[in-house]
Amino acid sequence: MKRQVYLSMKPLKEAQNIFLSRFGSEQQTGVTGVKAEESDGRITAEPVFAKTSAPSYHASAMDGIAVKAEQTYGATERHPLTLALETDAVWVNTGQPLPRSFNAVIMIENVHMIDEGHVEIRSSAYPWQHVRKVGEDIVATQLLFPQNHRIRAYDIGALIGGGVFSVNVRKRPRVAIIPTGSELIRHDDIKEGEVPGEGRIVEYNARVLAGLVRECGCIPLVQDIVSDSQNEIQEVLRKSVDSEADVIIINAGSSAGSRDFTVHAIREMGEVLVHGVAMMPGKPTILGIVEGKPVIGNPGYAVSAALSFEQFVKPLLYALQGVSPPKTPTIEVQPTRDIPSKVGTEEFLRVNIGRVGDRHVATPLPRAAGSITTLTRAEGIIRIPALSEGISQGQKTMAELLVDEEELENTIVIIGSHDMTIDILGDEVRRNSGHVRISSGNVGSLGGLLAIRKETCHMAGSHLLDTETGEYNLSYIKRYIPNMDVTVFHLVLRDQGLILNKGNPKAVGGVQDLARKDVVFVNRQAGSGTRVLFDYKLKQAGILPDAVKGYDHEEFTHMAVAVDILSGAADCGMGIHAAAKALDLDFIPIEQEQYDLIVPTHLLDQPNVETTLNVMGSDNFRKRIALLGGYDPSRSGEWFAEVKSG
Repeated sequence: MKRQVYLSMKPLKEAQNIFLSRFGSEQQTGVTGVKAEESDGRITAEPVFAKTSAPSYHASAMDGIAVKAEQTYGATERHPLTLALETDAVWVNTGQPLPRSFNAVIMIENVHMIDEGHVEIRSSAYPWQHVRKVGEDIVATQLLFPQNHRIRAYDIGALIGGGVFSVNVRKRPRVAIIPTGSELIRHDDIKEGEVPGEGRIVEYNARVLAGLVRECGCIPLVQDIVSDSQNEIQEVLRKSVDSEADVIIINAGSSAGSRDFTVHAIREMGEVLVHGVAMMPGKPTILGIVEGKPVIGNPGYAVSAALSFEQFVKPLLYALQGVSPPKTPTIEVQPTRDIPSKVGTEEFLRVNIGRVGDRHVATPLPRAAGSITTLTRAEGIIRIPALSEGISQGQKTMAELLVDEEELENTIVIIGSHDMTIDILGDEVRRNSGHVRISSGNVGSLGGLLAIRKETCHMAGSHLLDTETGEYNLSYIKRYIPNMDVTVFHLVLRDQGLILNKGNPKAVGGVQDLARKDVVFVNRQAGSGTRVLFDYKLKQAGILPDAVKGYDHEEFTHMAVAVDILSGAADCGMGIHAAAKALDLDFIPIEQEQYDLIVPTHLLDQPNVETTLNVMGSDNFRKRIALLGGYDPSRSGEWFAEVKSG
């Protein structure tokens, strides 16, 4: 099969125009009738007119007496007026019909009883005072809603109140979702927690896409997994085109690879409008049309699939229903570090966002297109234009929000060294407070101190060893944050050491064995506390970095190091015991180190910071950390030191 190459990759806007312009109002879905009480979220297919008035009679709006307004004129405190019940006044309750010939209501608190047959009033009434007249809310024949209106819960009341008990709405677009890939298995075919066999991947993109389809008010039709075969893909595509489906998504069959058959299937059966979009993630997107129905070849990586859906399928589904997609709220943010980007491709960068001082700061998440957790963890997305080389940390830009803006006001931003206890802290804070949330960025201990200095976070996680004194963090704080008062709190003591494959097949006994040619190492990034400790241990052992095979292979988290070892990419790496335990790997302890949280002193009286520090010292947090293994949380949350500026 001939390899596909993006010879005519389209800019995002151009690709959207080419694709969406092919589907006008004549492609909008048909009409169906639904009960008014079941119509919320549906789109009206035609104007809706009231059939009755509401109220349909003159009704009292207050408890009191119905009167003839003209008979009350002249009544004052000094000259009260006596009215005879049944003839001049009639008792009424809220909502009751106004008796004929009466045209006003006086509230009961302004009525004084004289005897059983007479009342006294001390102010006059005006015509239609405290009366809901016929049609005050709805007049029969008035337009309740135009066509292409999304019905809300309140609207249901107006429909029923106006005598409309059924309404014609757009049929919900039906979206066939076809997952492809010979390596895929259904999650229903394995037990929960079971690891699929080697070379097998649990398919979940189709379920993510189905959820996105439902969010658009449409109906997903998830098909069985299709093998990597053009004939099989064409067969399922043919069935979907011939079915009730209005839109077809073929997932994981779009790239420049020679084994991706989606583009050939669409071209064989219809027309390929676009193959390749200058966006990242999502570049391999295919946009086509088969027998008048839109067909989207959706990339297989999870983030690419979701972002491709947002840019092409979502606007299409709303257009088929005759409405525009809801606008995504945006907010101005300032990146916590420089963000380089490739010129010529519009990039969608997932970020954590929190409010620090008077600005919102954005910390980039990993760019991996296959990492669904970069979407679950993200508070926003920054779009970097195709003609830009990136965004500098001092440059303000706009971010599309994935959470409510209010959540950002209650976000504690922790930047610095990666540690698993930060995730537990975030969960405990959420459980205790209900509204405070923690957003963390893994940039290494030194990066955390620099973030404190630049005032782009509330706290920094650090475990930097001073190799001359054996002391943690304090000398580095004095060096890198000289002009700010900060307070240091203990988080945990933790075991650092060598993470090895189960059974230690290379028989690594310690740092001294890392100079062997048959041992491949995976390192942490420069500036991380783990890297500082490892370099110190190498020096103690008299080993030069160049002698360690894989010294320049860097990862940004302990879990990434452990995964490299589990996958066979390395034999050994420096990391924490908890990461080894999580993946059932072997561990040789090297050092028990001190991991602290550094907080600008002027932030200590902020309620959300106080909440976080209190949770750090709680018994429940300490118990959960102890269960991870390799941690000593006995001093968690305790004050350790205050470092003054200058």
